[in-house]
Amino acid sequence: MALEICVKAAAGAPDILGDCPFCQRVLLTLEEKKVPYKLNLVNLSDKPQWFLEISPEGKVPVVKFDDKWVADSDVIVGIIEDKFPEPSLKTPPEFAHVGSKIFGTFITFLKSKDANDGSEQALVNELKALDEHLKGHGPFIAGEKITAVDLGLGPKLYHLEITLGHFKKWTVPESLTYVHNYMKSIFGRESFVKTKAAKEHVIAGWAPKVNA
Repeated sequence: MALEICVKAAAGAPDILGDCPFCQRVLLTLEEKKVPYKLNLVNLSDKPQWFLEISPEGKVPVVKFDDKWVADSDVIVGIIEDKFPEPSLKTPPEFAHVGSKIFGTFITFLKSKDANDGSEQALVNELKALDEHLKGHGPFIAGEKITAVDLGLGPKLYHLEITLGHFKKWTVPESLTYVHNYMKSIFGRESFVKTKAAKEHVIAGWAPKVNA
């Protein structure tokens, strides 16, 4: 029995997987655990009525478990782990928050119009902290095996790389070799290649936020 999941469709391309890192996190979890699923692509700029009935706030992802639709990627990933425990993707609690500030600092820097507001340095500091952690514990955040925390962070780093490269001509500093290797190994996984949004759809998805 395949799990039903609703995810974002690409901006301007309703039949193509869109650029939602939280949706990709759930899809990665399903792929890594080899759980069969049925994908429903939702046009978030023109939400269909059937979707608003199952997700009144209009948010994705939502997944159907035992006839009940559940929102919030944190909650969804937890339920998947409970229902499909093998292979385990549980992150040891002491590593669960590694890299958790990167996405917020990335968005602040992406939207920044002032080169001297400290937003670039704030992001670099977070990436440096991740690099130091990986140096001591890698190749993944919790060691040899990929876990839930990597599947959450990987899509965010993918968005960071594409959007900062496009809108700011900015790249992750070369000196952060552990972060670069980490990104390479996650982005190269079969599960990631299968569930990532195309580069142009990531750029199109972020453009309104950058130009706001």
